[in-house]
Amino acid sequence: MAKKNKKQAVGRGLSALLDDPGREISSASDVNADKVVGNIIDLEIDKIEVNPYQPRTNFNEEAIEELAESIQTLGIIQPITVRKLARNQYQLVSGERRFRAAKSLNLITIPAFVRIANDQETLEMALVENIQRRDLDPIEIALSYQRLIDEIQLTQNQLSQRVGKKRSTVANYMRLLKLDPIIQTGMRDGFLSMGHGRALINIEESDVQLDIYEKIIAKSLSVRETELLVQKTKKGQVTPKTKSPQPEIYNEVTKELNNYFNTSVVIKADEKGKGNIQISFSSQKDLNEIIKKIKRED
Repeated sequence: MAKKNKKQAVGRGLSALLDDPGREISSASDVNADKVVGNIIDLEIDKIEVNPYQPRTNFNEEAIEELAESIQTLGIIQPITVRKLARNQYQLVSGERRFRAAKSLNLITIPAFVRIANDQETLEMALVENIQRRDLDPIEIALSYQRLIDEIQLTQNQLSQRVGKKRSTVANYMRLLKLDPIIQTGMRDGFLSMGHGRALINIEESDVQLDIYEKIIAKSLSVRETELLVQKTKKGQVTPKTKSPQPEIYNEVTKELNNYFNTSVVIKADEKGKGNIQISFSSQKDLNEIIKKIKRED
């Protein structure tokens, strides 16, 4: 226990160096920069702003609540990483789940590694560090790869070296972005695995992709069963359902419902306008949330 208190005291002492108006630390060459940059420092949470370059867009609130309970019991084991913007102002680079959990507990300070970096370096750090996490879904990883290529101007070879993955692995993730947006949403919500997605990529027609996607959901097809179905479809052994192009209004409504319920929604309608709406959910809690939103509109 004494060691822990000593470490916290050191962290508070280092944070005082950053707050010293007479010795502003804004670059690695400034006086005392070597004492604070890369060290663990206790920072006030209200001085830290969220990273606008955060590649993660979905945060599981239940997981954050569980993390908050763990923090309340054991404390924050792994510090967050921030970059210094100005005196008493910092920006999150990585660790947003820990940051959100700490804020929910109304903690005043949080242990942090301090870095000094420009916007491009921050974007690259945030993307690369988040890609290494195991809880990103395949579409989030693919979008992060795409951002590194587009915004940092990396080739796929350079990208594979930065993230420590084979070029073929990077290419497989990025190909997922060619899937229909509804299928991408299904992958993000956990209804499809990356294996399902890789099988569906071999179908070029979006309506055929969606037809197979509906069968995967309805029949709980495995990856292998999906691969066989795709092969049969390509060989003409399975005739896809012929669908008349749905009016644009259905596409717009589908997008609105996807956003409102935060899950995959499929609308089916015939030429007379009769049809049904399929709303996917992955747990009892998700179903309860959907029901609450439906009742709210009554």
